[in-house]
Amino acid sequence: MRIIGGKLKGIRMNAPASLPVRPTTDMAKEALFNILYNTYDFDSCRVLDLFSGTGNISIEFASRGIQEVTAVDKHSGCIFWLKSVIEKYELNQINPQKADVFKFLESHTKSYQIIFADPPYDLTTIPLIPQLVAKNKLLTENGLLVVEHPSLLKLKDQPGFKETRRYGNSSFSFFDYTP
Repeated sequence: MRIIGGKLKGIRMNAPASLPVRPTTDMAKEALFNILYNTYDFDSCRVLDLFSGTGNISIEFASRGIQEVTAVDKHSGCIFWLKSVIEKYELNQINPQKADVFKFLESHTKSYQIIFADPPYDLTTIPLIPQLVAKNKLLTENGLLVVEHPSLLKLKDQPGFKETRRYGNSSFSFFDYTP
């Protein structure tokens, strides 16, 4: 994985091959960060990274100046890897949480300007993510939920749906805050 922007721009990190992850491609990540960077003041944002895996997205946010990133994943190896990267690059604004994402969303009460979710593509409960975020009011006003998913999956009927952008076999669906 390569960091494409910010203070760690250009650094390559090789996560263990044994981790059960499918990192967001550089092309899709660059497109996503162009959208977000032109919409939000990263210096004052709080981010929630769901199904964080290697922490690819969390690290990119931290590299670009986000002050607080909560990274949630249930795989111990992923959390261990992310903690080692946090220590090596002094990315103390990243707070890794080992938890089942759906249980986390049910019980969490903090709100965020940006929530990014990159669930396993074979997960049948992907449509629950925008439902739980809306139900538990986890987005701030003017906040944005971004769900990465297989392009064949359509999420337009979920609460707060705004648009979908396709990048090959992957798509990002964007959801606005819903009161």
